[in-house]
Amino acid sequence: MARLTGKVAFISGAGKGIGRATALRFAEEGAKVLIADLDVEAGNETQKLIETNGFTSGGEGLFVETDITDHDSTNNAVKRCINQFGSLTILHNNAGGSTMNDGRVTDFPDEEFWRVMKLDVYGAFLGSRYAIPEIIKAGGGSVINMSSNLALMGMGGRDCYTAAKGAIASVTRSMAVEYAPDKIRVNAIAPSVTRTERLQKFLIEDPQILDQQKDHLLGFIEPENVADLAVYLASDESNVITGQIMSIDSGITIS
Repeated sequence: MARLTGKVAFISGAGKGIGRATALRFAEEGAKVLIADLDVEAGNETQKLIETNGFTSGGEGLFVETDITDHDSTNNAVKRCINQFGSLTILHNNAGGSTMNDGRVTDFPDEEFWRVMKLDVYGAFLGSRYAIPEIIKAGGGSVINMSSNLALMGMGGRDCYTAAKGAIASVTRSMAVEYAPDKIRVNAIAPSVTRTERLQKFLIEDPQILDQQKDHLLGFIEPENVADLAVYLASDESNVITGQIMSIDSGITIS
């Protein structure tokens, strides 16, 4: 039996990058996946990839255009998930990301601070607000937040993003305590530099990012590496793991 057979997942930011890789892996392992993304073209492409991959596990995908920072849009997406698949057992608060506009606390642009806080932190709060009650109705399950290795180590020039991902790490622990009585596990994944489309754009603007590769003992992270860890946290294999910030960083935090 596939590892996620019988489970239903809501993944925000599933149109590209880590979110898309995770949606594909979840479907491969038998999950029904609600693909929540603001990018219609990317979201539809993720659904198409699931449909055409020929998974024999019973996995499915449904794209719903979603603004994860908007109450009505997020609530509607969760309702669509329930209407389509009958329940919800996994929430992956994946949407977020840094930009080249970030900086130090002495010179960051205000708009970048509020952008990352709204998307990465408030978006995770709204996803949780509307999805967790449905997970409780289903008898429990797993919430997977997305932090960053920057929440676990010091690195200059990314103070807005670092603050947001530090907040996610902290709230993951409190959520784990709050929802354990409802049989809900809450963990976070903390990746380092990951080879996504966003990274390719960053490299055009700042080729020096490649210099960080030498500090990654096993090379930069691939989206599929993060997706594999998400499968574990979504599966019953992690049934007694909660409140953990799980680093996937190619050894940079120890190098």
